Amino acid sequence: MFLKNNGEAMKQQRRALLQDPRGLRVTIMGLGLHGGGIATAEYFARRGATVTVTDTKTENELSSSIQRLAGYPIRYHLGGHRMEDFSGADLVLKNPAVPADNPYLQASSWIETDISVFLTLTEPRLIAVTGSKGKSTVVSAIHHILKAVYPETLLGGNIKVSPLTFLDQVKKGTPVVLELSSWQLADLRGRGVLDPEISVVTNLMHDHQNRYKSMEDYAADKREIYAGQSAERLLITSHDDPYCRAFGDEHGPPLVRIAAENASFSKEGPDRDGNPSVAGAAGHAFLEANEGVLLYEESKEVLVPEQVMVPGRHQKLNLLFAAAACRHFGMDGEQVRREAAGFPGIPHRLEPAGRAEGVSYINDTAATIPEAAEAAVDSLIEAGPVILITGGTDKQLDFTPLISAAGRCKALVLLAGSGTEKLMSGLDEKVKAPSGKPPFPPCFGPFQLMEEAVRAASSLAENGDQILLSPGCASFEWFENEFDRGKQFLAAVQKRTKTVTAYPQTIKKEKN
Repeated sequence: MFLKNNGEAMKQQRRALLQDPRGLRVTIMGLGLHGGGIATAEYFARRGATVTVTDTKTENELSSSIQRLAGYPIRYHLGGHRMEDFSGADLVLKNPAVPADNPYLQASSWIETDISVFLTLTEPRLIAVTGSKGKSTVVSAIHHILKAVYPETLLGGNIKVSPLTFLDQVKKGTPVVLELSSWQLADLRGRGVLDPEISVVTNLMHDHQNRYKSMEDYAADKREIYAGQSAERLLITSHDDPYCRAFGDEHGPPLVRIAAENASFSKEGPDRDGNPSVAGAAGHAFLEANEGVLLYEESKEVLVPEQVMVPGRHQKLNLLFAAAACRHFGMDGEQVRREAAGFPGIPHRLEPAGRAEGVSYINDTAATIPEAAEAAVDSLIEAGPVILITGGTDKQLDFTPLISAAGRCKALVLLAGSGTEKLMSGLDEKVKAPSGKPPFPPCFGPFQLMEEAVRAASSLAENGDQILLSPGCASFEWFENEFDRGKQFLAAVQKRTKTVTAYPQTIKKEKN
């Protein structure tokens, strides 16, 4: 019933059907546990569509999500998919984790996502943020800062809040901040619905290489965040990251480049006042004397003060991305600086988890790539020795940054998983090499239970130590997801007693 082209008439038909889907046969592919599938099912069921929800998870696994949809006339096919639910549907709403070449999707005539539906039906003042790491912190900080002046500002997307939950609150011009993953961006390709007033790309690191054939394919999906921006729209991206520098060159002005330090811009040559300049930039920003500085319209403004609530230099850089976005959105520089100083951070990202007997516990479960774990260790190491709880599931990533960070820790406590096996092999090689002397810190585990890992780390800790959960890996072998991993860490910290158990150091037999 729906023609596959992007002509204006078809776009209008698509908008009309999404706005009033009465009578449409709609299949929701992937109910999940984080709200995206729930919000989508609720949206279409409330508006009179005939809704079928299908998921590979069982009814028992999805009981909490199903309970939230109680009262809606929804048909469930769980524990696997049925081809007829796709070939016979007028419209399929896909989970972003499902690849486009999935055979069930290939049998579907019309495919949307919760993000594409939202962008089709609304006209907000949109700030869209992506990146391998930091994007959840950046969108949360933007939301926090903007609400001081625009209290109606809304936040959603990959941060586990479907924008369909607040669609009815969005009027023309309502400020909306969306976090978009590479998969969500790929699902928007060619639809002509993504034209953010400000797009932000924080960085591009090796991630999801179990899903992508190459970094270039991964970068191509990230590029979608600005590919549809009209000429007057702004891109904010990193000057330190080679992929992001290329993004800025492609986008053309207006552009704001952000760097970890002033020296990063030096090769571009100074302007007439001696400040570093970037050709075509609408502004550029960097960290200087522990402050976040923006050079903008011939002025130099401190947007991120030295004293902030979130720990770590990389978190301060995230704040600078957010502050620059809010400044260009129209906020006064002093307002931005005040609100940035008060940003409290978000759960699972260097989140203080508790303190006992002089030992601090920090939850950084969202560090799912080695570079993020390295940044977490570097952020904390000056405050005291770090006992690192790390490891998990491999995503075909290079563990060199995590191995480097491990060498600066007091001890390592390993979580079981395919990535941990790879990490242990890399640690063995590092210790054998001449550069590995003095020996790397002792390793304990690997443990399958978070409570055991926390108990082991606690037994090693002394007054002034920091126990950091920063896995540098995915979580899928022993946990539901990274947030479940973080919640189990928080629960284990809360339950910890003064009982000290001695755990043997991991010993690996040499291969013949």
